[in-house]
Amino acid sequence: MAEHDIQESMSETVEQSQTDSLPKKEMSDVSEEELDAIADKSIQIIQDILKHFNVGEVVIDEYEGDEGELILDITGDDLAVMIGRHGNTLDALQTLFNSIIIKEIGFRYPVVIDVEGYKSRQRQKLESIAHSSANRAANQNRRISLHPMTPYERRIIHITLKDDGRVETISEGEGNGRHVVVVPLS
Repeated sequence: MAEHDIQESMSETVEQSQTDSLPKKEMSDVSEEELDAIADKSIQIIQDILKHFNVGEVVIDEYEGDEGELILDITGDDLAVMIGRHGNTLDALQTLFNSIIIKEIGFRYPVVIDVEGYKSRQRQKLESIAHSSANRAANQNRRISLHPMTPYERRIIHITLKDDGRVETISEGEGNGRHVVVVPLS
């Protein structure tokens, strides 16, 4: 089994098992004070993890994403090791972080770890793929299957096209073959 496959399987299993027994809070139910506490705890966890990477001095910027999630963007010198090949190390860091923060705060709240804007650039590419696939599906009146993606990548495709009245998106397949299909509405 490839590293990506193991990581995706582990990520989905860890997230599912952790959230099954935890109370679910909507983002709108979190007060400003709670959000500040989540941000502070998140930064502390990231700083503790970064001590093991020997990456030197870093800056962690926090901001709110388009979907209301908390984004922590780590910047500094020579952080390529934090991203890894095809973002695999960053995905593993996100999985590790998720398991710790859920345990610390007692509920699931979306916190995205980014390194030097890697996920932001990845999101822009995925949004572009989503729009061009929607155009192809609508113009050719046929289903367009995208390449297999991680749960995060599939979510970006679904969110990007959720308000496009010409198409709908569905996920198909299992494990490392799970992918999005863009279906024309006719």
